[in-house]
Amino acid sequence: MDKSELTGCIAFLQEAERLKNVLRSAHTSEGRRESTAEHSWRLALFAMLLEDELPGLDFARILKMCVIHDLGEAIHGDIPAIHQTPGAPDKSAREREDLQTLAAPLPERLRAQLLSLWDEYDNAASPEARIVKGLDKLETMIQHNQGMNPADFDYAFNLGYGTMHTARHPLLAALREMVDEVTRERALGGLRAPR
Repeated sequence: MDKSELTGCIAFLQEAERLKNVLRSAHTSEGRRESTAEHSWRLALFAMLLEDELPGLDFARILKMCVIHDLGEAIHGDIPAIHQTPGAPDKSAREREDLQTLAAPLPERLRAQLLSLWDEYDNAASPEARIVKGLDKLETMIQHNQGMNPADFDYAFNLGYGTMHTARHPLLAALREMVDEVTRERALGGLRAPR
C-alpha cells in the first residue's frame, strides 16, 4: 500500500470507532446497555470457540463477517429486532448505504471486499454467512438472558427471534435449544441474570 492508501485505512478506522458508541437494546450483566462493537467482538469470540465444529468452512471468512456484519450501524445506529416491522424503513438498505459511506476512504479493492463480505452476510449467500447469521441471533439471545434487563423486558420475543437462521445447521439448532431453555426460565421470572 502506498501512503495515500494507508491514510485511507486510518481514516476508515477512525470513522469505524463510532461503532463503540452505538448502543443496542441489550444490557450487560451489570445493567448498562451494550455497544454494537461489544456485540461484534463477542460474536467473533463465539465463532472462534466453534471453529472445530465447523469443518470445511472458511473460518477466516466467518471471522471477517462477524467483525463487519453490523459496521454500518456506526452511522445511524441499531434498530432493535422488536422494532423492525413491516412498513418500517429497510434496515439492510440503510446499513449497506451507511457502510458505503463509512468505507469511502478505503482503497477501492478494500472497499469492494468489505461490501462483498457484507452482502454475502446480509443475503446469507454462503454456508459461512448462514453460520454467522445464526450465531448473531444466538449471541444476542445469550446477552438478553445474561443481562440485567429492565423489568418489562420481553423474553417471549426471543423464543421466535431468528428461528429461520438458527435452524440452518445442527450445531446452531442444538445451541438454540439450550438458549431457549434459559429464555423460558427468564420469562417465567425463575432465573436471575448471571453475574
